Amino acid sequence: MSQYFNGMQADVIQASGGWQKARASQGTGACVEMRKLNDGQVAVRNSRFPDGPALVFTALEVEALLSGAKGGEFDHMAI
Repeated sequence: MSQYFNGMQADVIQASGGWQKARASQGTGACVEMRKLNDGQVAVRNSRFPDGPALVFTALEVEALLSGAKGGEFDHMAI
């Protein structure tokens, strides 16, 4: 069983490497941050609330999300 779970406090997640955000969001204060976890999953948090809850996704779930984003499937959400 994984030590990581949805809704856990993001600031207590320990993993090699740090939280990463898109270069385009630097300095805007509106950042979605991701962190690769030791078990291969990926945690996602809102940078405005670094100690808030994190969502935890499998690598396959993140791969599907990124593929859809690269393909423009979510563009309508940013407009």
